[in-house]
Amino acid sequence: MTKRILVINAGSSSLKFAAYVADHEARLELKGQLSGIGQGEARLVVVDAGGRALDWGKADALGHHSDALKLLISRLEIAARPQDWLGAGHRVVHGGSRFSTPMRIEGAILKELASLIPLAPLHQPHNVAPIEALQTLLPSLPQVACFDTAFHATQPEIATRFPLPEKFWQAGLRRYGFHGLSYEAILHALPAVAGGIPGRLVIAHLGNGASMAAIRDGKCVATTMGFSTLDGLVMGTRPGAIDPGALLHLLRDGMTRDELERLLYHDSGVKGVSGLTADMKTLLESVDPKAKLAIDLYCYRIARELGSLAAALGGLDALVFTGGVGENATAIRARVCADAAWLGLQLDDEANRRGGPRISTAASSVAAWIVPTDEELTIARHTQRLLTRA
Repeated sequence: MTKRILVINAGSSSLKFAAYVADHEARLELKGQLSGIGQGEARLVVVDAGGRALDWGKADALGHHSDALKLLISRLEIAARPQDWLGAGHRVVHGGSRFSTPMRIEGAILKELASLIPLAPLHQPHNVAPIEALQTLLPSLPQVACFDTAFHATQPEIATRFPLPEKFWQAGLRRYGFHGLSYEAILHALPAVAGGIPGRLVIAHLGNGASMAAIRDGKCVATTMGFSTLDGLVMGTRPGAIDPGALLHLLRDGMTRDELERLLYHDSGVKGVSGLTADMKTLLESVDPKAKLAIDLYCYRIARELGSLAAALGGLDALVFTGGVGENATAIRARVCADAAWLGLQLDDEANRRGGPRISTAASSVAAWIVPTDEELTIARHTQRLLTRA
């Protein structure tokens, strides 16, 4: 009998989910999102593999992730037909220095994942909560954790070290990198789009959270995010790279740790600079000079980091755009490619307006592509591989 796979990607007040059929290659059956968890009013959206809306009715107020999972278990009939389900796969933001591959969750692993909460306090608790809830609700259902940090475990030590005393390295203070499941998804999809994986490749995952990775022969050698998801590029509400002396100054000036955390995670980036919004589409349509400034900073940091990553690779063969902004913002792609002309990238304007997939000219020495990401499919593939092999 063909089995099904449940994929969970949980946030602080939302739960993205998908169901896959475990054929030779995991095949999407449906996907959806429960939002407004713990906020008094929940919203449920579900579509089939073709993007057509499915009528699952309304979701009552959901106080916790466990309430959202109870709803999913009921609508998907998991408890009623457990024999139909291979297991559940979860996105887990942080795997620390121990988890460099997807892992079946058993024994003390869940406790170890919870111990990493201090490394990703805004993400890890919400990744761990659905795992704990499913263990209670469906204790016989196998579960797999897929880590955003795992893809970057191939970076050389020189790329992950901070110039701090040895004791801090031993304590786990290092550059981890994130968005790894997205980068994996691109590498999986790229051969069908581009005919292979270029030897010196930079992938730009541009969304509300944004990062870039330098990939040599399919392996990550450098990335813009570091110890936390705050580093690197300017993002929707996060500043990216910032002088730590500026943060010390704010603390000395009376800002509390909680206020600083809110500033860095929620009130900075293009939202903070523009004073308007974190939504790139809205900023691109705005005539406000602060919106233009926010976009200029956003693109400038991408150009700077692209040069850095090209240096780490010793050159550049291809650039891939993905994520909500990377896949949809024509003007941002055009700006980035214009700034990369010194690397030999020539943009095909018409192809860029059409949405690719290739947006560089035939004469360009650096190929540029648009490739949609699919983190849920990556999780489903790992879950199928681990649980079928078990």
